[in-house]
Amino acid sequence: MTTDRLAGTVLTAFAILVLWESRALPFGSIREPGAGAVPVLLALILLICSLAVIVGGPNLYRLAAIEWTEWRHAVAILGTCAFMALALERLGYRLTIFVALLALLSLVERKGWTAGTVFAVVFSLGSYYFFNTLLRVPMPQGPFGF
Repeated sequence: MTTDRLAGTVLTAFAILVLWESRALPFGSIREPGAGAVPVLLALILLICSLAVIVGGPNLYRLAAIEWTEWRHAVAILGTCAFMALALERLGYRLTIFVALLALLSLVERKGWTAGTVFAVVFSLGSYYFFNTLLRVPMPQGPFGF
């Protein structure tokens, strides 16, 4: 098994899962697309691309030959994603994104506390302003109004 075939297989399985779960959503029509139109179209594009990777990938590296030197980064990113999923409604969007970015930049990537704090503050407030104020997408506020 090569890395290309493994990645293509995982993405194919994910595309099929999205197609399966999208059955419950109305697809709609060209004039008035329903809630299931975008997930189905994106899943079909992903399915086509992942099958192309399986069939025509360059097959450069065998899976057994890969050294997992970055496993700590992967675990930190997955842990941060789990934290964000659990904390988003409880802490609010701005505070959750700030803590997650600060942890990833300052602790995992070791960019320094000053740079991590500045980036986390600007990104969390800027993205909140963009989505909540300009696009009018309701974002979780959390108990502190953040």
